Amino acid sequence: MKELIKKYRGIISYLFFGVCSTLINIITYYLAAHILELSTIVSTVIAWIVAVIFAYITNKIWVFECKSWKLEVLIKEATSFFACRILTGLLDVIIMTVFVDVLLFNDMLIKIISNVIVIILNYIASKLIVFKKNLY
Repeated sequence: MKELIKKYRGIISYLFFGVCSTLINIITYYLAAHILELSTIVSTVIAWIVAVIFAYITNKIWVFECKSWKLEVLIKEATSFFACRILTGLLDVIIMTVFVDVLLFNDMLIKIISNVIVIILNYIASKLIVFKKNLY
């Protein structure tokens, strides 16, 4: 069992922090859309910003264990991380707009489905582009 955990540590920690990031995203969206009564798009963008900041910090430190804090590495990581997240963030906005504002589906259900799609795409981008070991 220890060998399996060690072998899949990156995926396990990504899933854990991905779930945390998703919860932050969904809760922030709910607060913005249902408590503050902001629009779907504004609520989605606010939730995205909060979740992405949390995700960058947790991904760097615990998921991909990037030890370098050199400015050039941070700039390269952060730039590629946020660029990838912008693409999946736009996908989230499009999904929410189409399914909630146009097709009138339940916003919380669509938010959860959208986050599942986004978390998978974000892992692939982080693993292959952002936190590549050759940056250090």
